[in-house]
Amino acid sequence: MSQEKKSTLGWFMFLFENYGLLLGFIFLCLFLSIASPYFLTVENVLNVGRQISITAIVAFGMTFVITAAQIDLSVGSVIALTGVTAAAFLRQENYPLGLWVIAIFAIGLIIGLMHGFFVAKQKIPAFLLTLATMGILRGIGFIYTQGRPIYIKSEGFRALGRGFIGPIPTPIILMLVIWIICYFIFTQTKFGKYVSVVGENQEVARISGINVDKILIYVFILQGILAAIGGAIMASRLGTGSPQVGQGEELDVVSAVILGGTNLYGGEGRMFGTLLGAMIIGTLLNGMTLLNVSPYVQMVIRGLVILGAVWMNMYRYRVKR
Repeated sequence: MSQEKKSTLGWFMFLFENYGLLLGFIFLCLFLSIASPYFLTVENVLNVGRQISITAIVAFGMTFVITAAQIDLSVGSVIALTGVTAAAFLRQENYPLGLWVIAIFAIGLIIGLMHGFFVAKQKIPAFLLTLATMGILRGIGFIYTQGRPIYIKSEGFRALGRGFIGPIPTPIILMLVIWIICYFIFTQTKFGKYVSVVGENQEVARISGINVDKILIYVFILQGILAAIGGAIMASRLGTGSPQVGQGEELDVVSAVILGGTNLYGGEGRMFGTLLGAMIIGTLLNGMTLLNVSPYVQMVIRGLVILGAVWMNMYRYRVKR
């Protein structure tokens, strides 16, 4: 490749990496606002915000995981199990108020710790491990509920997913607060920098004095806790704890992270890109619903989005090398 072509390609990649996703989101919004008169209504915009909040919160954790060159396919099942757990605790009137909060955080922490232990200490590939726990965790939810949803009567709990703080829905506020915290940790702390180093090359990280096992365990714990928070918000929105929710959520979460520019092979992550990626996916799904696109066609389009995100991701980092 000539030097001129390399220079042109370099400028294109610079513009694409820094502004491509944002421009894509703007063009998507413009198209949908023209195609549907309901898209830019306040009610629909807030509804999109509620819809993407869960995907985005879980995707923030997945950004750490993928940057560390790992993967977690069990997040949808964690969402389901924590929702069932919260509903089960809220159903018991003799339990102290707020015990469900401790319960879901404990579940997220334990699941994350288990994943981190088996990946870091037992050297089990994260893909295979979380593929197994995806079925195990959802199965536990089905065993406990016998496949039936547990209805939630607590108005206080429902406010978590349906309430407002001023004019803004509570889930959107939670999403933004968690994003700010994750962005700070990812970009401004030693832990965030170590995650990138571990994802780039574990051996180099070890030689540099980084405790690789510790970083991996913490990454999975963070993912587990954020997935648990997502599960609580989901149960609050639906008003039930059901083992059937969250199926396929891992695809949207991973898509948001990869679409946002995090390297699929680890070593580089983009927390702001993940937020934008979640917004694009949520907006696209909302737009297809407003335009009465067939659910079967939506499945195809979602698959194409995932394929396109992976292809662009691989191409971007191949050009860098």
